Amino acid sequence: KAAAALHCRIASFTKWDRKNYYYPDLPKGYQISQYDLPLCREGWLDVPGEDGVEDRRIRIIRVHLEEDAGKSLHDEKAGRADSRIDLNRAGTPLLEIVTHPDIRSPAEAKVFLQELKLLLNYLEVSDCNMQEGSLRVDANINLHIPTPNGTVATPIVEVKNMNSFRAVEKALAYEAVRQWETFQETGRKLGEVPKQTRGWDEHAEVTRPQRSKEESSDYRYFPEPDLLPITVSEEEIAEVRASLGELPADLRRRLRQDYGLNAYDADVLVNQGRSTVEYFQRLAAASGDAKAAANWIQQDVLRVLNERQIAITEFPVAPETLGEVLRMVREGRLDTLKGRQVFAYMLQHGVGPQDAVTALGITEVDDADLQALCEELLAANPKVVAEVRAGKEKALGSLVGQAKKRNPNVNPARVKEICLERIARM
Repeated sequence: KAAAALHCRIASFTKWDRKNYYYPDLPKGYQISQYDLPLCREGWLDVPGEDGVEDRRIRIIRVHLEEDAGKSLHDEKAGRADSRIDLNRAGTPLLEIVTHPDIRSPAEAKVFLQELKLLLNYLEVSDCNMQEGSLRVDANINLHIPTPNGTVATPIVEVKNMNSFRAVEKALAYEAVRQWETFQETGRKLGEVPKQTRGWDEHAEVTRPQRSKEESSDYRYFPEPDLLPITVSEEEIAEVRASLGELPADLRRRLRQDYGLNAYDADVLVNQGRSTVEYFQRLAAASGDAKAAANWIQQDVLRVLNERQIAITEFPVAPETLGEVLRMVREGRLDTLKGRQVFAYMLQHGVGPQDAVTALGITEVDDADLQALCEELLAANPKVVAEVRAGKEKALGSLVGQAKKRNPNVNPARVKEICLERIARM
């Protein structure tokens, strides 16, 4: 499913291989993996570009299955010189996704990981919780340095032990500087020294050497004798592709094209998950105002979800019901402040918009009465009128304040609108 969403070629025949090496986190001396015939290969994932407009395509070399190893625990901060091994996850299935070296910066690495995590969440392949070990990142990095004799590549380093996307970004930024300084000192190039594995020390914010990395030939791969090969039919692949649903990149594009949202609003909604996007679509239809629907979800709905620690599927106000409040605000029957008061009352008492309006004592002010009130305020405040006519529109704030004192139910936006119209005709 992950490979189909990553546009990979899925093999009709795949097998398992033994990857032989000894390391403390793999005490049995071999790992079941896939070598020359992985399940999936040659895919890609588009990520938002650093310019915020043009997407960048990161190519995928392969997506394969293997068994997980254990976890090495290093605690230099506590002054421990030894390392400990946690074997609880050894032998559990692991999905490994390997990219081409297309990522250009530590910031882009972070963006790629965020997009990949979002995709896997949408597919329900994994919860991708890094703190629980559901998603881990090993980052390979080297520099390509222009010299008078052509471009020179530094030795590749694999960085491990990063427990957040922010840590990945910081580790790569540190490692880029370290490799540059090491190259300046030694002049060593790719191929002149073995590939090295380094661990990220979160507390010191430095990478530390762990071991030299083996090449493929060092692992002595051979077909796993205890597991049968697997065949996958075209019908099975087609069935999986049909089950994917609308993926994050497609959803973002549709929210911008069909609802007129900007890139930021579309991104926030999509990052909240498929259920939040569905809530937005129903709210936009009910309110007739997609931009207002996006704003209310980001500013009000998400705040309540966070405070109550609930999912959008548990939110007590249906999008159609909230849509009534947004319509009332859009039509001028409520100002935004009163709309939020109504929203809060609905949440607290479980009633509809009309009942909340009645309970709060909010009454709609007749437009003719509002016109008369504005006329009276303008006549009593010639200095404000003069300032507005001189281009100081902010001066109207005092008239809006006076109007609200006279009648707390007036709509400030409508008061401002009427006053501007009447001043323009003076």
